[in-house]
Amino acid sequence: MSGYAELHCLSNFTFLRGASHPAELVERAAALGYTALALTDECSVAGIVRAHVAARRHALKLLIGSEFTVADGLRLVVLAADREGYAALCRLITRGRRAADKGSYHLVRADFEPLPAGCLVLWLPPEVPEPGDASWFQAHFAGRAWLAVELHADGDEPGRCARLLAFADANRIPPVAAGDVHMHARGRRAVQDTLAAIRRRLPLGSGAAGLHSNGERHLRSLARLRRVYPAPLLDATLQIAGRVNFSLDELRYQYPHELVPTGHTPTSWLRHRVLQGLRERWPTGAPSGVLKLVEHELNLIGELRYEAYFLTVDDIVRFARSRGILCQGRGSAANSAVCFCLGITEVDPARLSLLFERFISRERNEPPDIDVDFEHERREEVIQYIYRRYGRERAALTATVITYCPRSAIRDVGRALGLSGAQLGRVARNLHWWDGQAIAPERIREAGFDPGSPLMRRLVILAGQLIGFPRHLSQHVGGFVIAEEPLWRLVPIENASMADRTVIQWDKDDLDELGLLKVDVLALGMLSAIRRSFDLLREHKGRDLSLHTVPAEDPAVYAMIGRADTMGVFQIESRAQMAMLPRLKPRSYYDLVIEVAIIRPGPIQGDMVHPYLRRRNGEEPVTYPGPEVRQVLERTLGVPIFQEQVMQLAVVAAGFSPGEADQLRRAMAAWRRQGGLGHFEERLISGMRARNYSEEFARQIFNQICGFGEYGFPESHAASFALLVYVSAWLKHHEPAVFCCALLNSQPMGFYAPSQLVQGARRAGVEVRAVEINHSGWDCSLEDTGDGRHALRLGLRLAGGLGGEAGLRVVRHRGERPYRSVQDLAERTGLAPHELGALAASGALAGIAGHRHRAHWAVAGAEMPLPVFPVLQVAEGIPLLRAPTEGQDIAADYQSLGLTLGRHPLALLRARLCRQGISTAIELQEARDEARVHAAGIVTTRQRPGSAGGVTFVTLEDETGYINLIIWRRLAERQRRVLLESRLMGVRGRVQRQGDVLHVVATHLEDHSALLGRLPAPSRDFS
Repeated sequence: MSGYAELHCLSNFTFLRGASHPAELVERAAALGYTALALTDECSVAGIVRAHVAARRHALKLLIGSEFTVADGLRLVVLAADREGYAALCRLITRGRRAADKGSYHLVRADFEPLPAGCLVLWLPPEVPEPGDASWFQAHFAGRAWLAVELHADGDEPGRCARLLAFADANRIPPVAAGDVHMHARGRRAVQDTLAAIRRRLPLGSGAAGLHSNGERHLRSLARLRRVYPAPLLDATLQIAGRVNFSLDELRYQYPHELVPTGHTPTSWLRHRVLQGLRERWPTGAPSGVLKLVEHELNLIGELRYEAYFLTVDDIVRFARSRGILCQGRGSAANSAVCFCLGITEVDPARLSLLFERFISRERNEPPDIDVDFEHERREEVIQYIYRRYGRERAALTATVITYCPRSAIRDVGRALGLSGAQLGRVARNLHWWDGQAIAPERIREAGFDPGSPLMRRLVILAGQLIGFPRHLSQHVGGFVIAEEPLWRLVPIENASMADRTVIQWDKDDLDELGLLKVDVLALGMLSAIRRSFDLLREHKGRDLSLHTVPAEDPAVYAMIGRADTMGVFQIESRAQMAMLPRLKPRSYYDLVIEVAIIRPGPIQGDMVHPYLRRRNGEEPVTYPGPEVRQVLERTLGVPIFQEQVMQLAVVAAGFSPGEADQLRRAMAAWRRQGGLGHFEERLISGMRARNYSEEFARQIFNQICGFGEYGFPESHAASFALLVYVSAWLKHHEPAVFCCALLNSQPMGFYAPSQLVQGARRAGVEVRAVEINHSGWDCSLEDTGDGRHALRLGLRLAGGLGGEAGLRVVRHRGERPYRSVQDLAERTGLAPHELGALAASGALAGIAGHRHRAHWAVAGAEMPLPVFPVLQVAEGIPLLRAPTEGQDIAADYQSLGLTLGRHPLALLRARLCRQGISTAIELQEARDEARVHAAGIVTTRQRPGSAGGVTFVTLEDETGYINLIIWRRLAERQRRVLLESRLMGVRGRVQRQGDVLHVVATHLEDHSALLGRLPAPSRDFS
């Protein structure tokens, strides 16, 4: 035997069965000298692209197939020998998956009978195969059918082999060796056993967990295979592999045809649509520069035959706009004159000079990339339109591979090891978002267990091995694949868990690897808030605005941004952004583009932020290592900030070709997952040094590339986001009541809870009125104050426990006349007791029932009328119930509404806090740099960015403002419980000032949460 082809191999994309990644299987097969490897995950090709990439790297022939268990128990493997065989395989998988709930499949024998000649079929026989099954098998797959002989050292290998060979001979089915491989190496045996127990929801030691008898289901050496199988069976594997002549590289995408009306070609129709938009954007005539740019872009699009892609996005955007759904395009091709004319983006090309060739070029043979953000609450309308437009066979969402994280791994492995739910809950709750992917022994000890015990060591080791393993396929947030032909010719489709959703079995990275088209239909909460703001302005002030017509370059707006008064503003409301704003002091739209992009892992890890600030502030000269670099970096003062600049530098400074630069871009996006940047490091640095650039500069560029691997932010994305930054900041500055109202109606979104948003609006002079049964709508609203201004009325949506249908019913029946009493409210609306109780708890019944205690009393006495007899209205005396104290009212406000219009909770505690020497936020503003301080506040946010080197940022709130803390890793670990669990946190530390920016660098933390009693004060925590 000169080689071997494994024909039956499962990866961990056969969820909870396979115990190795596709790439691990390919690498091991190549290392063992296999001629070919078939990846045959069960009713799936979800892992095949990853195997394809690895096989290309290791020069191993990859066969594509799938394992199936038919409804009557028959087990088969189907291999795709050619393009039509692959299409048939994908269609078969699609039929099985669409016929069952998510995560399962259902197929009968008749589903297999039409398989074409391009499908090779292996029968996986039971211990005693049936001749009737053999007759059916031969009748439908003669000439391309084999009996798989799988031997796994179970004590009867010779006997089983002899029986199967005799059966094969008697039924004229050629036999072939196969491995039923579940792991690349024997060392994964413990993981494979654990996965089997997890799948069956049984403990490992139960005897019924379906474990294999040994670890033989791994990729065995050629020498071992020769000892196990007769030579003809091994030779047969090579013969089968030789009949396979298909690779994923053969897949070709075709654009939908129905976008082009009769009488037009894609080219002529795109030109018509663009010129139509040009006239709408510039009714009096477009500038000559814009006309030239449009013509240039249309010519390039036509040359590369991308017209249908732009028409696809145009069609989706036109639908959204016809329904009044606000949207904004971004991504590499979105910031172009063509996209502006089509309404895909609102970024005026006159405001930004970006070369179209950076996004669509002759050198880069890949589809363009346009992401479109839609209002987050209305994106489903757009998704269903796409399904209706193209049908379920031609449109589907891309998948997202959900992988094990520490908590889920601990829970699943722990159950398999026999731990109780209570025990696992203690361990899992002790693993927090900031711990990353490691399970430290300290976390086990803090949960009350000995990390050195055999059981806990086994738990940690197995859970650690499982972290990063695929757990199941979910749906991508909005990546759509739309094709001319049925999608099952490219990739199988299956049901999503959400109703009316279908997904393909590949994720967006898989599509990128194969160069297949994807349109991202994404959701963005800020678009919902902006659209609501525009609606409120139109309704209450008669002012009609759009993203494009908001007055540009307002100095007052930039002044507000420079003060970091940006709570609620898109993208620049995080702690890091707020700290940067007073230093950067944006004064123009392009400054916002830089601001959006500079607080990202790439520039931070590449040490680009401080040099840029020093150059911008005139603290160091702007220099360039060479004239080519100046051309790339002049607009960012010689400091690379954007992903496109890094790619351009690779070309002009390191001698990369455009194709190599594109490979670098792809590697940047994938290296954390797959590795593979090492050879780029050597190539980049040696290329720069050969062109007389310093090694220090070359290292800086490479470090930034590594940062972009975490989160690369292109200039094109930043330009689109910067527009939303400016519009939301303009609304906050000029229309604070409108903006706050819109934000509240668009929750949940952003960094800040409704409580902080309302406090910010009140500090800006907005009158905020309480939830009131006879005045509040379901949404928050504006009320005319009579002096040309508007007050913000809180809506019933804030009342915890009151559903939308009940709230709308309250508003609908109130249209007849105001509610006079709780009894009147109950009779007219038919609200359930718990719904009336929710209104009482929120304080909404104060106008008809008095304070909260009386309101609850009235709710308890409300009766529903009987079908025949109405409720008798008997005048009752007002109960002598003591009104709640101020503290009780504030606690009830937070409990029901999540905010209060009364005094801040810390105002009630201030005297006590002062006796402890605790300063207010406003007093800290007077403290000198390096001063020792003692402060306290309610925790509103915790953030531990991956680029911050283990630093945790915490924001505290008191009645005078906010206190921003910096907590170094050592203190965070030492006082972990206080940091993560405090609702009211005290801090001792020193003041750190940088211009107008003030932080407290913590040296000791205190938990004063007991002072809040039962007051709920949840924080928003971010990684």
